[in-house]
Amino acid sequence: PQPDDPARVAEAVVRAGGRAHAIEADLMDTGAAERILDEVERALGPITGLVLSHAESVDSGLLDTTVEALDRHLAVNVRASLQLIQGFARRYRAEPGAGRIVALTSDHVVGNVPYGASKAALDRIVIAAARELENVRVTANLVDPGPTDTGWFTPELREGLRQATPRGRLAEPRDAAALVCFLLSAEGGWINGQRIRSDGGQSVG
Repeated sequence: PQPDDPARVAEAVVRAGGRAHAIEADLMDTGAAERILDEVERALGPITGLVLSHAESVDSGLLDTTVEALDRHLAVNVRASLQLIQGFARRYRAEPGAGRIVALTSDHVVGNVPYGASKAALDRIVIAAARELENVRVTANLVDPGPTDTGWFTPELREGLRQATPRGRLAEPRDAAALVCFLLSAEGGWINGQRIRSDGGQSVG
């Protein structure tokens, strides 16, 4: 299914034996986070894990970034993430140690200033959550998947990134997904407050 088709993704999850409920929301709306969490609880029961994989991303550099573009990136990538984390924490009723927060982040800054700035702010929020939610032993971590082949690379960029990765291939969504699943699991419960690169070694040359 296409990643921008929530209903089809939910259907695929159910066919695979999982549970899913599709919701479409505008995260520019300050009330969206509460509505999302309320609807998920009604449909699926108490929430024990929160994965923040949403993002606003429009390329612009330092000199051509508009105030409107910056505000939109901050609203979607920072404010909505904070509201979702706050709402999750206030609702959390499972046994201590079972709660998980995982956010997807990025090091991309050059040529994408508002996106990079908003992801840096998200990093700080998640690290704060890791410390402030220790009383209920909810863990909070960040995953930086690096450049991931989701269909938007040009052939030239794809080849350049492939050559820059020690394993000689591009990251696929399943690579980061495997790490996210581990962090959500009981086995990942000792990991907290970490920002983990999952890029096949690209960042170390």
